[in-house]
Amino acid sequence: MAGNTGTYLIQGASILGGEPADLLIRDGIIAETGNGLSADGATVIDAAGLVALPGMVDVHTHLREPGREDAETVETGTRAAALGGYTAVHAMANSTPVADTAGVVEQVYSLGRTAGWVDVRPVGAVTVGLAGEQLAELGAMADSRARVRMFSDDGICVHDPVLMRRALEYVKAFDGVVAQHAQEPRLTAGAQMNEGEVSAVLGLTGWPAVAEESIIARDVLLAQHVGSRLHVCHVSTAGSVEIIRWAKERGINVTAEVTPHHLLLTDDLVRSYDPVYKVNPPLRTDADVQALRAGLADGTIDVVGTDHAPHPSEHKECEWAQAAMGMTGLETALSVVQHTMIETGLMGWADFARVTSTAAARIGRLEDQGRPLEAGEPANVILVDPAARWTVDPFRMATMGRNSPFKGRELPGKVVATFFKGHPTVLDGELNTPFPHAASAGAA
Repeated sequence: MAGNTGTYLIQGASILGGEPADLLIRDGIIAETGNGLSADGATVIDAAGLVALPGMVDVHTHLREPGREDAETVETGTRAAALGGYTAVHAMANSTPVADTAGVVEQVYSLGRTAGWVDVRPVGAVTVGLAGEQLAELGAMADSRARVRMFSDDGICVHDPVLMRRALEYVKAFDGVVAQHAQEPRLTAGAQMNEGEVSAVLGLTGWPAVAEESIIARDVLLAQHVGSRLHVCHVSTAGSVEIIRWAKERGINVTAEVTPHHLLLTDDLVRSYDPVYKVNPPLRTDADVQALRAGLADGTIDVVGTDHAPHPSEHKECEWAQAAMGMTGLETALSVVQHTMIETGLMGWADFARVTSTAAARIGRLEDQGRPLEAGEPANVILVDPAARWTVDPFRMATMGRNSPFKGRELPGKVVATFFKGHPTVLDGELNTPFPHAASAGAA
């Protein structure tokens, strides 16, 4: 697979898990599909046994820059994203300074272009400083070079119903979406883990499911009243799935995401007191896990969002009560979804593409992402070896965060190649070179 001629002929890949076919990539687009294709000067990639999918799109990534470069940078985070099969990520707003102005979101956007590994789309804060008191510069961020369309105070719920209503009304003007971290703050004060049997045994302050569910119920009604778009971040309970299903049945314009870790891990792991399992929202019960999988399979939950949250080791290698909340996820998401959804028979690779790419691009209004693997479409493509097996080692990952909850686990599936705008950022499972934005004046 060596070489970078600008023209690539992928031979014999299983398109979305279906019949094998060839893909010819030239000048950043899929020039042709079919069988027995040829092209003079093309770099030929033997993709027999590999699955070709649209590049993955993450609606929920923490890149930490600006301000927390000790945890992650746009460069390291997007390298991890490319290795994980992503061609676009939405960078959450809780940086330092907060991404609540056009200047900050443009800085993040520019850092993404300079890095060149994936398309970085900043998420703007809903409120100034994430303080929940005054709306941020939503219109200015939407009109900036970053063209922000998703807004979130992620990590801090917009708990004031009047402010939430105003935000929904405001973003409606430019087809934006408010992504809510559903957590009633007064019900979760001091919470350390899921409220239930395990929290009672361990003596840790519980985080009740109703804290999430009550905010979702309120917000879907507000979205219906305003006629605006609502996105629910990292759904974690069976009750939340039912509320979202109820809202969709009534035509309310709501979408939702689930994280890979909530599809696999349960609160029983907290018995170890290992802070790697401390996350917001918390790991829930096995019944919740099964409901989340069912909701993702039937379309109630639209997308998988990693909530990739790297932390310096000193913020995790400490006592449970003092540890930061969050887990890394960009380099393990594909494998966890394959393990929990495909290998269980709940969905196939075409469904995988929907929940990791197509629907995510639609939510974020990314016109060039999540597109069909057809002639004339942008060449954001990944090749996956579904038969591969690998053991998670956080110290061999591109992310600066070592806080992977999957450390030591054997997982299926491996990204063999990632093409971003027709350029191979990953080849043979290793980083290749970033997209040369600097050499492509005028590129979007």
